[in-house]
Amino acid sequence: MTDTATLLRPLIEGLAHDRIIPYFGPGMLDLIAHGSPVPATPEALAELMTAKVTVPHKIRKRLTSAAQFIENFKHRKTLTSLMNAAFEPSVTPSALHNYFASLPTLSLLVAAWYDDAPQNAFAARSNWGLVQGLSQAEHFGQWTAYFHANGSPATEAEAETWSSLLYQPIGCVRPAANYLVSDSDYVEVLTEIDIQTPIPARVQSLRAGRHFLFLGCRFNDQLQRTFARQIMKRSSDQHWAVLSCEPTRNELRFLTEQNIQPIYMPLAEFAAILTQEQLVDAA
Repeated sequence: MTDTATLLRPLIEGLAHDRIIPYFGPGMLDLIAHGSPVPATPEALAELMTAKVTVPHKIRKRLTSAAQFIENFKHRKTLTSLMNAAFEPSVTPSALHNYFASLPTLSLLVAAWYDDAPQNAFAARSNWGLVQGLSQAEHFGQWTAYFHANGSPATEAEAETWSSLLYQPIGCVRPAANYLVSDSDYVEVLTEIDIQTPIPARVQSLRAGRHFLFLGCRFNDQLQRTFARQIMKRSSDQHWAVLSCEPTRNELRFLTEQNIQPIYMPLAEFAAILTQEQLVDAA
């Protein structure tokens, strides 16, 4: 572990000095002690929802398509209710969640899944808030919503005063059950994302000149690649991704195009290195 820690030392220092923005995917839930109480993959979420609502067999494992079918034939409220039920259990943060939340200079963290573990990790911080993506089906004309740490609504002007911002681009179960999950949700966002309309101005400002570190992410889906690409837009030209398996051809092409250096190791091993280094530095 020592040799690996030495290799990763510049990355660890970059995180400590707020030069790197962590970007969480659903795979972060694999680190939750005793297992995640909420779905930890898009496929698991699709299977959970379609076990309760009948959808055509060919889309049962395709999350956005299954969600669209439910929205079309059972109403948006049914889809929201299913999402609420799936992510109702509060998730106790892992050591890696807590590591990032403990970084005193961290200005921005991106969490691209629907669980509340990042919020729970941030609870120990002061002067922070969050911004979430909104579905046009429920908030037509409004792309994002800001919230104080206690969950009460906030303004963009107030967000400018926070020392740390948690950005949840596809929404979250808390505090207001905002979700981008159906095909139409994503179509609306993707129509505007090239010109950055759905990306909060505060996020655009904070990402400038910084690198991204992708954790628990896969890029084997066009939506995931598009969101990552647009959120990284106009940041630095060097990024990293911790990958526990060899990328697919499409993933490798994306990593190369975006200058994302893969770090091939299990996420749990990477987490152990970072949390151990934190202890060493604090001693």
